[in-house]
Amino acid sequence: MEDDEAKQQRKLEEEDSAEDREVKESNFPSHHPLPPPDELFDISTTVDPSYIISLIRKLLPVDLGTDERHNHRMNANNVVQGVVARPGNEIFDTSNGDLESMDIEGNNNESTSEERDTVSSCRKAGKLSESSVEEPWEDHGCVLWDLAASRTHAELMVQNLILEVLHANLMVSESARIREISLGIIGNLSCHEGLLKYIESTAGLVNILVGQLFLDDTQCLSEVCRILTTGLYGAGCTFWAECLQSDDILRRILWIAENTLNPHLIEKSVGLLLGIIEGKPEIGRLLIPPLMTLGLTSLLINLLSFEMSKLIKERIPERYPVLEIILRAVEALSASDSHSKEICSSKELFQLVCGLMKLQDKVEVATSCVTAGVLIANMLSETIDFILEVSQDFSFLEGLFSTLPFASDDVEARRALWNVIARLLGRVNESEINTFCLSQYILVLLSNSDIIEDDLLDIQIEGSNEESQNSSARTIAIEKLESILNNWNVRMENLQEDTMNGKCSVNKADVKRLSDCCHRYIESIQGS
Repeated sequence: MEDDEAKQQRKLEEEDSAEDREVKESNFPSHHPLPPPDELFDISTTVDPSYIISLIRKLLPVDLGTDERHNHRMNANNVVQGVVARPGNEIFDTSNGDLESMDIEGNNNESTSEERDTVSSCRKAGKLSESSVEEPWEDHGCVLWDLAASRTHAELMVQNLILEVLHANLMVSESARIREISLGIIGNLSCHEGLLKYIESTAGLVNILVGQLFLDDTQCLSEVCRILTTGLYGAGCTFWAECLQSDDILRRILWIAENTLNPHLIEKSVGLLLGIIEGKPEIGRLLIPPLMTLGLTSLLINLLSFEMSKLIKERIPERYPVLEIILRAVEALSASDSHSKEICSSKELFQLVCGLMKLQDKVEVATSCVTAGVLIANMLSETIDFILEVSQDFSFLEGLFSTLPFASDDVEARRALWNVIARLLGRVNESEINTFCLSQYILVLLSNSDIIEDDLLDIQIEGSNEESQNSSARTIAIEKLESILNNWNVRMENLQEDTMNGKCSVNKADVKRLSDCCHRYIESIQGS
């Protein structure tokens, strides 16, 4: 009996609370748009649509006077004309290219968690301020940030005008946290196919998003870079590229990548540059030339140099994605028909990627080493002289072979690695080099014999069309490799065994096994 009374009391309290919420929600300013009625929903969702509506309405910004709203709207529309709206009422002119120096590496709320990249929930944050408005706004915004990761919930949110609400917040809010959450929600919405067009069609929103690049908050900058990158990969990519084409905006993107010390922001800003470089041809024609003029090549090389110095001193897992995204951007630029020469002719860059290839333990950065192998192949095809620097670098040759297993699922990367190996071995004159030098080649080949055999076996099983051609880089390399092994066998027959004692330790059986493997492979190619 007592339990029934308690249940009845709780039911009455919940009804009173629901009535209070309805009264509060009915008091929102009249100029804010009302959501559609519940009966119009045709989306199946595990979350009550009215709950999502109530959260969206709770994000409505505080009422502003007509003049102040007009001023903020004017500021937003001027973003891509050289005038950028800053938090609050302050505006500064960027048309002369003189950007304010912003310390974006010292943000107290920095987070390098990769969860943020996979449309995850908000991080825990300290108290924003003493404002009684911002704290509940943050709680409601974080729930919507999480819900936006679901396509069903995201569609429901867009149908209920969340983009207009977030647009309003970005125009008027002075809080970095509110801006970050707004951008985070938009970023999650943009990840769902079909919803990006609603962001593009919301009047002034993309201009406002581009303007966020001039903030000095690390988290906000990471989120806006994520959104812009998504836009560049979407169907409306040209529209996004046109919004970014101002030199001031492109200069700002380069400045962010160069000056932040936050790994997550480096990854996101370079990811934005990668989206430009490997995007559709019309994006490249519009944005790459001005970026090259502004120093894109030197920026990428400097960033790679910094990451390599970090990698050599200490293995820091959170920096591995940064290294990979930088290498991907450099590799994409090296494959560009119009802009490859500048980056492929950099001796510093060549030395950096060769250094990466020579790492002994490369499991943790295996993907980066594979990308570096493709980049090296591109550079050698453009600048032939670089091959002289590594023609007798046995640790480099060792690094190429040890990278092959990590490229087993990437046909193009594996082909690029064999291309470099073929170029190196092609410079070996096995009949004329001294016996000690020849023995060094033999030792490298034997130490990687299992890798070579496995790779050749995989190719024969796959029956690659490329391998049916005698001119492939792999076939040329294997033919040269067999010639080196045969020359070694001939020399050993003509030399007394004690001549080589102390200089190298080569197992004749291992040499024969690898030589036979190469011979079988060549015969299979010639017979196909």
